[in-house]
Amino acid sequence: MQAHGGAAVSSPFLKHLLRTRGLGLQSAGDLVSASLRRAGLGDMPAGVARLLQRGQTAPPDDDGALAEGGRFGHGTYTGGAGTRPYRLFVPAAPGAQPALVVMLHGCTQTAEDFAAGTRMNARAARAGALVLYPVQVASANPQRCWNWFNPADQAREGGEAALLAGMTRQVMASQGVDPQLVFVAGLSAGGAQAAILGAAYPELFAAVGIHSGLACGAASDMMGALSAMRQGHAGRGRHAMRTIVFHGDRDHTVNPRNAELAAEQVSAGGRVLREAGQVPGGLAYTRWVEREAGGRAMVERWVVHGAGHAWSGGSAAGSYTEPGGPDASGEMLRFFLEG
Repeated sequence: MQAHGGAAVSSPFLKHLLRTRGLGLQSAGDLVSASLRRAGLGDMPAGVARLLQRGQTAPPDDDGALAEGGRFGHGTYTGGAGTRPYRLFVPAAPGAQPALVVMLHGCTQTAEDFAAGTRMNARAARAGALVLYPVQVASANPQRCWNWFNPADQAREGGEAALLAGMTRQVMASQGVDPQLVFVAGLSAGGAQAAILGAAYPELFAAVGIHSGLACGAASDMMGALSAMRQGHAGRGRHAMRTIVFHGDRDHTVNPRNAELAAEQVSAGGRVLREAGQVPGGLAYTRWVEREAGGRAMVERWVVHGAGHAWSGGSAAGSYTEPGGPDASGEMLRFFLEG
C-alpha cells in the first residue's frame, strides 16, 4: 500500500499483533492468512501481505525543531500499572490556566516522530495550549502499540487506561492546567486507546480525537482485533462524548467503516449535517457534523478521500502522514476549544 504521493506505509498494527506471539514476518503472514480463513474472513489481502514485509524508521529526536519556541521536555510517570516516559510541550506563552491535549502515538512511533508528523506543537503554541505525548515502551508491547484490544487495558481501574489517566493528572497538577480543558487524541492504536480513555474517564477528558482508529471496546483479543481492523466492529456500549473522527477512505490497515462506528458510539442522536470540500491543491473530504440544540458541535466525522492509513494534513517529517489532506491537528484543536 502507498500513502498519497508515493510514500510507503507499513502496518505496525498487524506486525505488533503477530510479534506478540514471537513470530517472524514470514510465519506471521502465514498466521494471518490461516487466522482470517478460520474466522471466515477469506485470504489475507495482497496489500496486507506487502505491509508485513515493510518497515519504517522514525526520524531522530529534534528537540529544537519540535519546541516551536517553547519547551519540549522529558518526564516520567509511575502508577499502579507501571512506569512510562513522556514528552511535554509547553508553549512560550501558555495561558494562565492552559488547555492540555494528550496525544497517543501509533505502533512503532515515538513521541518525537508523532509530534513531527502531526505538527500539533505548532498548532497548540498559537492557542497557548500544552501537549502531552505519553510513550509506550517495548517491554509493554514489542511494537510500542497501546494495548487497546486487551480487556485489562480498557478498564477504568488498572492497566494502561489508568496509567494514562494518572499521567494526565500529574501533568495537570504540575502545570496548572484548566480541568475543563483536557483532551485526548491518537492515531491508529493510539486512536483506539483515546476512545477508551474518553469512555472510561468522562470526568477527566472533555473531548476525544480518533484518527484512523476504532471504537471503544471494538475488540477483546487478537483475533477480534484482526477482524475489527479488516471489517470494522462496533464498540461495546454507547456513551455521549464530544468526539472528532478522521479517517482516510483508502485505509487498508484499519477499515474506514470503523470511523462511522466510532462516531455512532458517542452520538447523542442529534441532527447531522453533511458538507464536502477540498484542500487547495490537495485531497477532497466529506464532513458530517452532529450539533446539539444550542449549536455546539458534538460529533464530527471527516472522511479524507484518497488518503490511506496516515495523519491528515501532517508533515512528511514524521511517519504515517498525508500532507495533502485537511489539517487534522488544527481541526481537532479547533473542535476541542469550541466546547
